[in-house]
Amino acid sequence: MMEPFLVAGGGIGGLGTALALARAGHRVRVFERATEFREIGAGIQLGPNVFAMFDRLGVTEAMTQEAAFPKALIMRDAVGGHEVTRIPLEGMRDRYGQPYAVIHRGDMLEVLHRACLAMPNLISMETGRTVAGFQQDEAGVSVQFEESVPTARGAALIGCDGLWSKVRGQLLGDGPPVVSGHIAYRAVLTMDQVPAGIPRDVVQLWAGPKLHLVHYPLRRGELMNLVAVFHSDHYAEGWDQAGDTALLWSHFEGTRPEVRAMLEKIETWRFWVLCDRDPCRGWVQGRVALLGDAAHPMLQYLAQGANMALEDAVCLADQLGVHGGDIPAAFRAYEELRVLRAGRVQTVARIFGEIYHAAGVRAELRDQWLAGRDPVQARESMAWLHTPQTWPGAPESRKAG
Repeated sequence: MMEPFLVAGGGIGGLGTALALARAGHRVRVFERATEFREIGAGIQLGPNVFAMFDRLGVTEAMTQEAAFPKALIMRDAVGGHEVTRIPLEGMRDRYGQPYAVIHRGDMLEVLHRACLAMPNLISMETGRTVAGFQQDEAGVSVQFEESVPTARGAALIGCDGLWSKVRGQLLGDGPPVVSGHIAYRAVLTMDQVPAGIPRDVVQLWAGPKLHLVHYPLRRGELMNLVAVFHSDHYAEGWDQAGDTALLWSHFEGTRPEVRAMLEKIETWRFWVLCDRDPCRGWVQGRVALLGDAAHPMLQYLAQGANMALEDAVCLADQLGVHGGDIPAAFRAYEELRVLRAGRVQTVARIFGEIYHAAGVRAELRDQWLAGRDPVQARESMAWLHTPQTWPGAPESRKAG
């Protein structure tokens, strides 16, 4: 019997990988550095492309029960207040065979966690295990941990250990991620706290000079997710730092009353510094592969980080089937199939950050360009991203029920 696959990281990418591999009949050991499987943060947007992955992972129904289904994506000017562009979402299922939704990050991870727990004969999930390094040979990979625990041995190692990946550090040695100069503050309101006049059933983005605010419903419409982003040279590693409210307000001075009314409702903010990397090859070396943020960290302006990680997971598992268990060949095929799509998302996300945060004449040009599209044209401009992906070994995508 083949030794298990070793997965570094128990976030969305790591548990999605474990589930994809187990559903293909492989044994998996997941190593999570924290003492429990939990996600920091709040909202995630779910494009039609990731619903096709939910189908493959057998979690569509569970995700649907936890999600909210907004009616539109809307961009408004954070200073002038005018609507810049709108993408209706109610026709997504007709166009792509899948819907568009939003979900609490913790709920998404919990759905994947429950699905992994339902396969105890194939998936082992181990907490308090921080992958520190690895050695590989022709037969497998040995993994060392920061904790005083025995080395683990497996058929392969998949680094799903995020932006500050130890696996990537050994594989590529390319240093720390790129600090964007943008900071994101996040918070959650109950719907009864949301000011009057604020839409509760859309994803609304207020775009302004070197800043934006986005808000949308979570947990079947029970909560409102808020993310406020502004340019700053402040740096702090991690995803869960206490925010400075005075600093936030200083950047949002002069924005619309609706924007400030939302910000006023938040007493405690958490923040993180937005980082990414330039797209690159080299995700794979023999029996070791990178996945998700460890392979292609991206800014959040296309709301696709978690979606791309699950596309990676399903694609990787499919390639093992295509290549008859030849792990190095399957991993090479996985990278080739994924690198340009992920690189495109990384690149376009940076461009969207510039579009959202435009000022002066650039903002006027943005408004003119985006306002010149009708809703169908606006939706079709993102077809390259939202179209469910296929690759060798993937069955035809089924429509979400």
